[in-house]
Amino acid sequence: MHFNQLLRERYSIREYKPLKVSKALVVEVLEAGRMAPSAANKQPWCFILVSLDENLNKLKQAYDREWFKNVPQVIVVCGDHQESWKRSVDSKDHCDVDAAIAIDHMTLRATELGLGTCWVCHFDPEIVREALKLPEHIEPMALLPLGYPIEIKAPAKNRKAFSDVAFEEEFGTPLKK
Repeated sequence: MHFNQLLRERYSIREYKPLKVSKALVVEVLEAGRMAPSAANKQPWCFILVSLDENLNKLKQAYDREWFKNVPQVIVVCGDHQESWKRSVDSKDHCDVDAAIAIDHMTLRATELGLGTCWVCHFDPEIVREALKLPEHIEPMALLPLGYPIEIKAPAKNRKAFSDVAFEEEFGTPLKK
């Protein structure tokens, strides 16, 4: 699939077929996250695949939405704050940024493989932390359901105008296409 087509066709899937994704395809998705760039190449992430019903049920308590109760698998993306790069000027921790880049790579690869994802950030991190036995310095950043969409039909994307987000030389001066 051409990259521009991939960008337009990827969207958040909230209805999945009750099928597990093969380990080979899961590895393809995880490998895309592993290959993502990160600040100072620190790669401060880990990805935890949750497939067993017993463990999925624990995760589903962290995000109480009806559609989430039917997800077949979840990749939990975690950040390691002990490994992440911190900017020297103001100590900004880039762990969140790096994890986001890895997640984006995984969502795009999943789409290319005919799989669906939905980037979930609104969950109870303590429930996830306990369910996965995460050490203190490892933060659960996002839940990434993974599965076969019931329907693959990308809705129209509602995006700001190019002139509202792309500037030239200084803030507020629209970049001319």
